Amino acid sequence: MSAVRLLVLGAVRRRDRAHGYQVRADLESWGAHEWAGVKSGSVYHALKAMTGEGLLIAHEITPSTTGGPPRIEYEVTDAGDQAYFALLRTALSQRDPRMDMLAAAVGLIDDLPRAEAIDLLRKRAEVMEQWRTSVTGELPPGTDLDTWGPVGEVLGLWLHTADSRAEWTLRLIRRLEAGAFDMADDKTRQ
Repeated sequence: MSAVRLLVLGAVRRRDRAHGYQVRADLESWGAHEWAGVKSGSVYHALKAMTGEGLLIAHEITPSTTGGPPRIEYEVTDAGDQAYFALLRTALSQRDPRMDMLAAAVGLIDDLPRAEAIDLLRKRAEVMEQWRTSVTGELPPGTDLDTWGPVGEVLGLWLHTADSRAEWTLRLIRRLEAGAFDMADDKTRQ
């Protein structure tokens, strides 16, 4: 999975049609160049690649006023919409997607209906709990990880990571249940 693909598809979807500079500017305004490593070249590469894959349609709209190539606007196809939602749903429901992928999905979570977003995050929390149990299930009862040396530190790191990610996921679920964000189904009722 690629955070750049998810972010570019999400940015184009939010504008209906957008040229590369608009997509890049939107992603930079979201800070994606910092937390997802989205660079100018990766945006244009993703636009071109996804056009070739049929996920986007390219429309030449105006000639350049500076003598360069015509400006191209991109629009998400039905296949692009399907790919976008598949990436979004997978990133929200997995135990451990890359942090940039999870951040991209959370930044775009409001494209989903509220109940679906909550269900996906609940799946994530369940999978994380199962994973935590599998890590601790093999430990002898009463294990003191501090006495296990570096291996104990590794296990402690994994358990801390599992606990903190589960806590964050449950907090986001509570926020969504309390009405945080204007979700896709909220927008259709307005």
